[in-house]
This record gives sequence, C-alpha cells and structure tokens, in this order.
Amino acid sequence: MLTAYITHPDCALHDMGPDHPECPERLSAIRDRLLGLGLLDCMQPFDAPRATVEQLARAHSMAHVQALIASAPKEGLCSIDPDTRMNPYTVDAALRAAGAAVLATDLVLSGETASAFCCVRPPGHHAKRNAAMGFCFFDNVAVGIRHALEVHGLERVALVDFDVHHGNGSVDIFRNDARVLMCSIFEKGVYPFTCEDDSGPGMVNVGLPSRSGGAAFRDAVTQQWLPALDAFAPQLIYVSAGFDGHRDDDMGNLGLVEADYAWVTRQIVNVANRHCHGRVISCLEGGYALDPLARSVAAHVRVLMCAD
Repeated sequence: MLTAYITHPDCALHDMGPDHPECPERLSAIRDRLLGLGLLDCMQPFDAPRATVEQLARAHSMAHVQALIASAPKEGLCSIDPDTRMNPYTVDAALRAAGAAVLATDLVLSGETASAFCCVRPPGHHAKRNAAMGFCFFDNVAVGIRHALEVHGLERVALVDFDVHHGNGSVDIFRNDARVLMCSIFEKGVYPFTCEDDSGPGMVNVGLPSRSGGAAFRDAVTQQWLPALDAFAPQLIYVSAGFDGHRDDDMGNLGLVEADYAWVTRQIVNVANRHCHGRVISCLEGGYALDPLARSVAAHVRVLMCAD
C-alpha cells in the first residue's frame, strides 16, 4: 500500500500578509521538492475535504468553532492575536487542514493506505479547545485523533510532536484524556512560553535548551519517548510534524538537520510496526525557511513511506 499525500489548493489561499513566516509558499516548496525527488510518484494523492462542525467540536468547544467561522472577514485581514490573522479564505483553509486529518484517519484505519502525510496549512497544535493562537485556528491532529477515538472506537492513540514550539493547544485538549499519550520535544524559552510543567498522566513533554543539537534531541527520544510509547502500545500514531527546529530556520534554535528528522521518523515508524501495523498519520506544523523545510519534509516522508 502507498502512503497517502493529502492536501488542497484552498490551503494556499490563506494568507496573513506580506512577510509573514507562515506563508502559502511553504506548501509549494514542499510539493516541488517531493516531486523533484520522485517521491510524489510513489504516494497516493487525495484532496482534503472540509471538516464538519461535528468533527471539529470533538476537539474544540462549539462556541469556538462557531465564533471562528462567523468572524471570517469578507475582505482584508482581521487579527486573532498579534501573530495570527484571517483573510476571506482562512476558514476554508482551516476546515481543509482539519479535514485532511479526518480523511487520513479513515484511509489508514480502513487499510486503504499504509500511512499518510497531510501537507496542509494553517498548522494546528497551538489551537486550544476554546481559542485560536500562534498561526493556528483548529488543532488538526486533535480533530483527527478524536475522530479515531469516537468514530472508529480506538482505545489508545499516541501523538508525537517534534515542532520547536510546544504544542500547548494539543496539551490543553488532551490533558485529561487517558486514551491519548502525548510525547513532545520543544525548545525552552520560546513561544508559547510553556514548559515541561505541562506534564502528568499521558504527557511526556521534554523541553530542551537552545542550541541542544541533534545528539540531545535523539537522547530525549530514546530515553523518554520510546519507553513511554512502548508501554502505552498505541493502536495508531499521529505526528505533529514541525520542522522549525532546523538549524537554518530562525524561528527556533535547536540546531537540528534533515538527518535528525529522518532518524526520529524512523523511531516512530518502528514503534508503529511493533504495536499498530505501521499505522502513522503525519500533519505538517511549523517550518518557515522554505528550502530547509522542503528538505526536512522530504527526509521525513521518505522514511514514512519506507523508501529510505
């Protein structure tokens, strides 16, 4: 079976203004890199559907969902916070991004595809149950996970997040959900200025100092993520795949490189092979320097589709 590649042209219409790092060109840079390497020829393409209000409301409050949809401007930009803005196409893009995770869940759990990569924007892991923030409107991965739990009846789902920024929205949504194990590694002292104090049952959150580099990152995965994942024995693994920890991306300062993203993906795939028939769903989060982003995603996808 092939790995699904899920995206939609509407995701490129969301635009938060000139010089904003979360720009439409992120998706075209990734697509061009995957196409140039021949990886897209070995993936099964799907158009992301719009998530329904019912699907969104499994992860977010109905008040948040309705207010966000109602606040879409007819022209120009409106601000959610100093870094997060909506244009007339933002809601549709956000619905597609969350819908991609739902479709990926259906495809992987039905056995139609072995795994999936959702090449979508806006990202999602900062969106809380009741609030949009940090470039994020709906928590795409959380919507997919709750679909797996509530519709497909799974009992144990793992979320791994290697974005340089802590996925505070995902923590907010899953903190008291014993069905979900969340493992994250992030840089201390950067947005959203949360830390490993967001811990407890079902949370393995590891903050690393700036300039930690690949060795510290790999050690944290080996010593803290992998034992927890194996003990949990997930039936499905989701990845909040952020690549802004790359040494050439000035949104963070962890100092990672493509080989680190390939390595962590291999560890995730190995866990999936041991416990859940290789089922992995990856959703794009951060990564803002276009060339390092495209190279890192290619390294990630190559392992995800077992082509490394």
